[in-house]
Amino acid sequence: MEFLRFLEGIRNPVFDFILSLITHLGEETIFMAVAIMIFWCFSKKDGYYLLSVGFVGTVLNQFLKLAFRIPRPWVEDPSFTIVESARAEATGYSFPSGHTQSAVGNFGGLAYTYKSKKSIWIPCVVACVLVAFSRMYLGVHFPTDVLVSVGIAIVLIFALKPVMNKAYDNPKIMYITLSTMALMSLALILYVEFFNFPADIDKHNIESGIKNAYTLFGATLGMILAFFLEKKYVNFETEAKWYTQIIKLAVGLGLILGIKAGLKPLLNFICMSHPIAHSVRYAIIVLFAAVVWPLTFPLIRKIENLKKSEK
Repeated sequence: MEFLRFLEGIRNPVFDFILSLITHLGEETIFMAVAIMIFWCFSKKDGYYLLSVGFVGTVLNQFLKLAFRIPRPWVEDPSFTIVESARAEATGYSFPSGHTQSAVGNFGGLAYTYKSKKSIWIPCVVACVLVAFSRMYLGVHFPTDVLVSVGIAIVLIFALKPVMNKAYDNPKIMYITLSTMALMSLALILYVEFFNFPADIDKHNIESGIKNAYTLFGATLGMILAFFLEKKYVNFETEAKWYTQIIKLAVGLGLILGIKAGLKPLLNFICMSHPIAHSVRYAIIVLFAAVVWPLTFPLIRKIENLKKSEK
């Protein structure tokens, strides 16, 4: 708590604003955008790798939050203040830090994958450090929350890289790996649904744990089917001119965000607000990202080639 008190004492409006922006790099939307960008534009294998680091990390993070149930710093010490702009997304238990784990898993995995390119790994490492620091500066996490999250992410970065490298070229290993991830998500579902938690447990954390468990279960099931369909029927190429890559990414991500938002009320209605709606929605999103949208890439490349010939 002493370190957080020190950071509380050096806060100022400029740092508050900058670090409040930086901390958003640890959010789900950024993770999805980076992983999908790699998958569509650079390397499908590396895209699966980043997704696996993020998915497994989230399962572990949600389990630890509910297992340890450590309150946030300002709950632990009511005299401690936080940067108010960070309060809305700092609900539930403190340990470990989800934003830190997501950022380090995402950007750390990217840095490890492209470690030979300074223009990539240096900014990625800086992003990891700044997001981790921002969670403490803003007052929403203890140093132990951040350090454990960093440790988990680093272990997953190194452990899953060789696995996913082999899995992409060996469907049997890939199906085993993705099925294991799906079973982990299912185990989290069973834990949050049936474990006899104490009566004073934070309601938001239970709701968040249930949502994330069903989300990850649907996403991993979607990845299993998407891997099969993409390999057998689509097999798209990632290479393209820089402006074509921008089109692929901008339009594709826009469609994904639209699908994500549009399906939510519809599936909640169909599923009568049961959390299974999250599983269905994210399975559809994964299938769209890995199979449906890549079907348009040959057409985009034809347009690119047509413009070349006209010149």
